[in-house]
Amino acid sequence: MKSSIRIAVIGVGNCASSLLQGLGYYARPGKHHVGLLHDAINGYRPEDIQVVAAFDVDARKVGKPLREACAAKPNCTTWFVSQIPNFKVRVHMGPLLDGVAPHMANYPADRTFVIAKQKPAQLAKVLRASGAEIAVNYLPVGSEQATKAYAAACLETGVSLLNCMPVFIVSDPTWANRFAKKNIPIVGDDVKGQLGATILHRTLAKLFNTRGVRVDRTYQLNVGGNTDFLNMLNRDRLASKKISKTEAVQSVLENRLPYEQIHIGPSDYVPWQNDRKVCFLRLEGRGFGGCPMELELRLSVEDSPNSAGMVIDAIRCLRLARDRRLGGPLRSVSAWTMKHPPQPMDDEHARQLVEAFVRGTSRV
Repeated sequence: MKSSIRIAVIGVGNCASSLLQGLGYYARPGKHHVGLLHDAINGYRPEDIQVVAAFDVDARKVGKPLREACAAKPNCTTWFVSQIPNFKVRVHMGPLLDGVAPHMANYPADRTFVIAKQKPAQLAKVLRASGAEIAVNYLPVGSEQATKAYAAACLETGVSLLNCMPVFIVSDPTWANRFAKKNIPIVGDDVKGQLGATILHRTLAKLFNTRGVRVDRTYQLNVGGNTDFLNMLNRDRLASKKISKTEAVQSVLENRLPYEQIHIGPSDYVPWQNDRKVCFLRLEGRGFGGCPMELELRLSVEDSPNSAGMVIDAIRCLRLARDRRLGGPLRSVSAWTMKHPPQPMDDEHARQLVEAFVRGTSRV
């Protein structure tokens, strides 16, 4: 019988809430396979994942039981289970650093953060004491200093990092080499949705190429009402996010588009949408004889649950890598689950490599 997978959650927001709800949902009889890419990975099931530590900076979450913190404002995602598993974890105060954008102070408290006054915990000390094996980073976009502080704590303690947000750690050769030298497996950066704007955009762009249609220009405009979209109203925090989403599409195009012909990124914050994300997608191209072709699409998803299945798979692959004593970036898992992996791949190729990794016939 496989042992549990012990994780630490960094940022108890909507994504963490959806992840923990999923752990409860799939622990119930008859719920396997529904919405998951893998029911079991080398024997590890979703219910084997145990949260042993959590960090946040909001006064409504710090010091509170994790169950309570997941339901606290400003979280606004849908609840698809009555309650999350009771992991008997209280939320630690994390380092604030650049984790909260200054402009968010201008919005009502139930829509933004209320900064706790507690002294930040010693990250390495908490990770060691908890026995965490994997840290799942859900910090807000633009939290570069804060993310690097947690990455450094992972290096110090031998904990694997699953970087779900667009600060480039796993795809940065310097950071990647530091983890590789310590033989610590990592996955990142910037998690994809199960069927979200990025994967759909990549699929359609590749379809154009495969069918001989030359893509001339494209955009992807996203609007939502959660704290992530509110945070991203500050355009200064968007540099890595735009790079991540844009490169995810550029990497599948036969001919890279000039900067002015591709626009991808968050467009606005609509409070009443809560965790509902709406994507407006357009591709323009030329087919046979240079005749024009245009495609427009609207996609609406509940944002946070849409990525939780990818994270559950990535957690289990990281545990498998630790079992096999592998270190450094897991390239196939990162390419399959992340927008800005260290080695971009076609999605189907990445999926096949992940299956080979799970079987043990590939080390990547």
